[in-house]
Parts: sequence; C-alpha cells; structure tokens
Amino acid sequence: MSIRSIDPSFHVTGQIKPSQLREFADLGFKTVICMRPDKEGFFQPSFGEVEEAARGVGLEAHYLPVVPGSLSFDQARQLRDLLSRQTGPVLAYCASGMRCIAAYDLAKRA
Repeated sequence: MSIRSIDPSFHVTGQIKPSQLREFADLGFKTVICMRPDKEGFFQPSFGEVEEAARGVGLEAHYLPVVPGSLSFDQARQLRDLLSRQTGPVLAYCASGMRCIAAYDLAKRA
C-alpha cells in the first residue's frame, strides 16, 4: 500500500481493505475518510465494512463520496469542516488517491 503525505496531518492512498485498518492505526492515523462512492468498483468493500473495522481498532471513519470528475465546493467545505475537527493524522482514500488530493486542495481554498 502506498500512502502519500500531502502535509503532516493529511495523507492519501488508493482503495483500502478492512483488514488493513489495524496497520493504519499502528502507523498513528486517527481518522480515515472514504471519498469513494460505494459500488464504484468490483470487489470494493463498502464504507460500512471499512467503518466497522476502523471503529474496532479505535479509528474514526467518515464517508464523503466524490464521483470522479464532479467534486463540488460543498464537498470541499464539508472536508474542510471535517478536517478542522480532527486531532491527529488523517488518511483519506479513493480509487487512487487523486480525488482526495483534489478535494484537499479545494478545501484549503473553500
């Protein structure tokens, strides 16, 4: 799994599996944010599965699905507000991490 650091508190990656949540908690992440709509890809775990696994290892989990190519200012504001309430490193994911980067960039300007 490749995790890309965007700044000290925000990191992105591609699709994750529920079985990886313990590893993310051990790496020091406090929150995961799913920016991929459920059922976007084959064999993609649902957000509910990821959320359950995250909570099981003490991580917060949030769902902010962004359809490819349709990131809105409202979603950017939601991300900004969500990030303003976080107390530790965040790992956001989508199919490749690129939507997360775009959303973060827009959230910083929203």
